Amino acid sequence: MLQIKRLVDIEEIRATQQIEEKVWKMPVIPIHQTYTASKNGGMILGAYDNDELVGYQYSFPGFKNGKAYLCSHMLGVLPTYQKGGLGEKLKAAQKEWALEMGYSLIVWTYDPLESVNAYLNLHKLKGIAASYLENHYGMMEDPLNKGIPTDRFLVEWWIRSDHIQGEQKNDEVQSYEPLIETELNKRQFPIISSEIEPIKNKKKDIILIPIPENFQQMKQQQPSLALDWRYKTRKWFQELCLNDYVAVDVKRNSKEKVSYYVFRKRNSLSLVGNEEGKL
Repeated sequence: MLQIKRLVDIEEIRATQQIEEKVWKMPVIPIHQTYTASKNGGMILGAYDNDELVGYQYSFPGFKNGKAYLCSHMLGVLPTYQKGGLGEKLKAAQKEWALEMGYSLIVWTYDPLESVNAYLNLHKLKGIAASYLENHYGMMEDPLNKGIPTDRFLVEWWIRSDHIQGEQKNDEVQSYEPLIETELNKRQFPIISSEIEPIKNKKKDIILIPIPENFQQMKQQQPSLALDWRYKTRKWFQELCLNDYVAVDVKRNSKEKVSYYVFRKRNSLSLVGNEEGKL
């Protein structure tokens, strides 16, 4: 039976390093850092299957523009437990403990072209992708990031807001056509068949932008195509963010092997009660 609890003992926290090694295959965060963060406004959660640690989540406190928030830095699940909803359960537990600790905002980063992460972060959790960070970590050598710039979306999760309580407006979204058209190549990967018109000249309430369904597979089999998606979507996403659009949802299209980001104007959302929240 799976159980999630907050880790406070240094040896419990040390056990998370084994998962970190197996998931990312790179040097682990020193235990003195994670343990100290856990004692000073941070949080480390462990997911157990009976007595075996199978997943964890590590957060530390952040502060910017007069606001304190929780920075969700790492979430790792053993390969045999992935795709079973454990990541979502860890985020739900993180939210509940963060509320008890007095936080209103949790932030984290993810690769904008990873459709599974995008679907969890925006569709299921109802975070918003509001900032685009170009090559955020520099070029990395781990298997998940090697060979491509580490562009990231910064997710803002306003856990006390009206936004995360409401239902997504699916019917409204369906009436909008994406600004980018795609088609499948001989290897059944999506390629961009039409370019986007300048965002700054648009006054649309909703903008749809596609991303590949399986970016990791594309990176392995057609790395040049993966780079093409990185550089073109970088341009589009940066322009959207500069014009006060935020990604609020993800819609899947398995037939075309893409997922579509749903962008809306930030001021159309209820992020902190009835007030607009901003990091």
